Amino acid sequence: MAQLMDGKQTAIALREQIKIQTSELIAKYHIIPHLVVLLIGDNAASMSYVRGKELACQKAGIKSTIIKKEDTTSQAEVLEIIHQLNQDSNVHGILLQLPIPKHLNSDFIINQISPSKDVDGFTWTNVAKLSNGFPHLVPCTPLGVMRLLQTYQVRILGKRAVVIGRSQIVGKPMAALLLKDHATVTICHSKTADLRAVCKEADILIAAIGVPNMIDSSYVKIGATVIDVGISKVDGVIKGDVDYDSVFPIAAYLTPVPGGVGPMTIACLLENTLTCYRDLVGV
Repeated sequence: MAQLMDGKQTAIALREQIKIQTSELIAKYHIIPHLVVLLIGDNAASMSYVRGKELACQKAGIKSTIIKKEDTTSQAEVLEIIHQLNQDSNVHGILLQLPIPKHLNSDFIINQISPSKDVDGFTWTNVAKLSNGFPHLVPCTPLGVMRLLQTYQVRILGKRAVVIGRSQIVGKPMAALLLKDHATVTICHSKTADLRAVCKEADILIAAIGVPNMIDSSYVKIGATVIDVGISKVDGVIKGDVDYDSVFPIAAYLTPVPGGVGPMTIACLLENTLTCYRDLVGV
């Protein structure tokens, strides 16, 4: 039976470390780390996520500011806000909450954020650093997965890792991080031939496809580490990509949903904010 990888407790420990570090840095440099979140429109899920980020910042001693704009806001207005935030020495991290209204070009807007303030790790500059094996500011969900693997001392070097999903937010950066730590990495997607057979070879299997309960025991090698990044609502119940009841008896490690990767994502947002702060303050 699998050992559950408790993302809640791991995130609490990481957030406590960040809180201590933040307090020490403020005492020494008299500058408070400051994260600004730009929220455009009235997406209910986005507003909930932003509130969660704001609360996490408060608990860690990090200042957070939410800039809320109507869904009719023009791209020129958004770019002006980002330009001002880039120039503001009292702002250390900038986050554009996704999704944004369809008339706005998210890729273009994100790439106007200063790479040194890019707490999401989405700008092409930070993507290029990661792709070339020099990660600095890394997307928060894959970073959270790596922190979980480190906490539970899951060996990566020399292991076969399979990532299901090729998004810029999770799949591709996840593969790059695993590759940097010397795993042999395969990225799978909707066009992958014989997906089950490929997944069955994985020592570390990471599911990030958003299809509830798709990955059952037929995809999983006995003794594998299974990381479930997916999150969906089925009849009001939160489900992951992994069929928990099927996989639990045969995996060595397994993340629950909820309570696995999710809490780590916000904790790693705080970690990235502190990384930006250190870079910009010069410490």
